Amino acid sequence: MYRVYKEEGLNLRRKRPHRNKAGAHRMERPEVSKIHQCWSMDFVSNQLFDGKRFRALTIVDNFSRKCLAVHCGKSIKGKDVVNVLNRLKCQKNYKPMRIQVDNGSEFISKDLDRWAYENKIILDFSRPGKPTDNPYIESFNGSFRDECLNTQWFISLADAKEKIEQWRWEYNRFRPHNSLNNRTPHEVFDGHYLIASFSNIKCS
Repeated sequence: MYRVYKEEGLNLRRKRPHRNKAGAHRMERPEVSKIHQCWSMDFVSNQLFDGKRFRALTIVDNFSRKCLAVHCGKSIKGKDVVNVLNRLKCQKNYKPMRIQVDNGSEFISKDLDRWAYENKIILDFSRPGKPTDNPYIESFNGSFRDECLNTQWFISLADAKEKIEQWRWEYNRFRPHNSLNNRTPHEVFDGHYLIASFSNIKCS
């Protein structure tokens, strides 16, 4: 077999270890140096007082660590993710260059893929089984669960939305981070917002 390969000018294929397949052609992620350069998104699950489950979509700006939105719902699909992103874009002129996500069904949906393509946004997927590929949202979700979800008693979905939004507001404005030189996410975000180049965003 080797002689035939050599005579035909073919190359033998080398087997890769299974653990390296997902990252074989992975590009190095650029360092984040300004707001809206890269966001992260993920889901957190919780329940109401009666055991009914609900989910929360969390969106964080990686540079400022600011939580841009927490969207709660009994069921959140790809089109719901698009609606949240469109609200940030149309109501606040927020739009990222890149979004880091995992391989959940909502993030690989045709709805989100089409929206990202139309808005020229890169969807940067984590490697399967590698939560460390998206450390900012993992850190935020840990604080979100410890300080809000595990300490609150949610009577209804509306009650959960109200209490979660109040926590998000306090997190952004009254929680200084060592990584931000003891500034709050809101202070860092506002301090860099004037240099962000998203003033001419049109809603679609």
